[in-house]
Amino acid sequence: MSNVMQWALAESERMKINNSTTMSSTEFWSFVNGGMEGAGVSVNEKTAMKVSAVYACVGLIGGAISCIPLPIYQTKKGEREKIDHEYHYLLNREANKDYSAAVFWQTLIESVLLHGDGFARILRPSSVSHRAIGFEWYHKRDVSVFKHDGMIFYALTKEGVQEVVHSDDMIHVPGLGFDGLNGMSQITYVLRNSAGIALAADEFSADFFANGAKPDFALEYPGKVSPEQQDMIRNTWADRHQGASKRNLPALMTGGAKVHELTMNAEDAQLLTTRKFQVEDIARIFGVPPHMIGHTEKSSSWGTGVEQMSIGFVKYTLARHLRKIEQELNRKLFGRSDTFVEFNTAGLERGDYKTRMEGYRVALGRAGEPGWMTVNEIRKKENQASIAGGDELNTGISSNEEQNTESTDTE
Repeated sequence: MSNVMQWALAESERMKINNSTTMSSTEFWSFVNGGMEGAGVSVNEKTAMKVSAVYACVGLIGGAISCIPLPIYQTKKGEREKIDHEYHYLLNREANKDYSAAVFWQTLIESVLLHGDGFARILRPSSVSHRAIGFEWYHKRDVSVFKHDGMIFYALTKEGVQEVVHSDDMIHVPGLGFDGLNGMSQITYVLRNSAGIALAADEFSADFFANGAKPDFALEYPGKVSPEQQDMIRNTWADRHQGASKRNLPALMTGGAKVHELTMNAEDAQLLTTRKFQVEDIARIFGVPPHMIGHTEKSSSWGTGVEQMSIGFVKYTLARHLRKIEQELNRKLFGRSDTFVEFNTAGLERGDYKTRMEGYRVALGRAGEPGWMTVNEIRKKENQASIAGGDELNTGISSNEEQNTESTDTE
């Protein structure tokens, strides 16, 4: 083992120890019991994904990115053109022999959204080769990032095996709060309270309906009641009135007994309002329009407004992730060459049929105006085969005008 690798593994262990000792006693207790506390509820990767809004946002962003084509281009004489490249299969079909490219991208983005970093090792045929033959995703808990002699290294742990990898052999997509080595974990910071409140509201709802959608009660009896009588009264009440199937049974009070409500009902506790607000709050954290995860209370589910919000989702939510992925791939796979990758988001930004057709008419050129797209380019966007003569660009000059121009030039 080289000196760098020995130092790297030792540094990785030191970082883990230092990180653990900087926790407060409350945070440490929450950590060893399954996660950080938020609203009195343990919040970690698994519990956060139990919140429907978190699950929907992570699934929406990751799923959308995994469906976007990632073609490879090359610049020649100032013009870019799409090329066939061996990496196209890895980026769009199969990241490695164990899972597809779509699964790889969705898992990587899920890690960025929840943990603040997405890690993937670039698989190469040998230690001296610059050629990539696949990508292997790593969970953030299995990666330690550190700097040594001005270079960044990654200490990887998988199935008990530890390795140290140079940054040239790692795809690292950080989220917000990047400090030069790691991004900020959304679970630890922004989702800790929002997801915790949502989980607490879910638990309250489950308990509320499990109790027949009724609040807690106290039974008051005049005089002294023996312990045996207390148990009998309590058990009789639970047997006859607890549970959804018995919620409509009338309560029969005898011996001067009175019923007192001890807890707020769902309306008084504003349970529904809280749950609605948490959906909006979590959608805000992920940059997702609420209507895209089924929350349409304050926005119409029809019309151009929602359509424009969906296009904005591509521009302002997905773009921030796509650009980082593109630049990281271009740095690590192609260096400073004229070859590069770029996500094709045209499919997600397509408008309705009428809007597209009107746009195509302008692109082809009309009323003597020059066009900027050919028929075949438009047919390709609509997944149609090319036709003969469809590669000619409309210059806005009619054939008669061209003949007159040629005659004038001849004279």
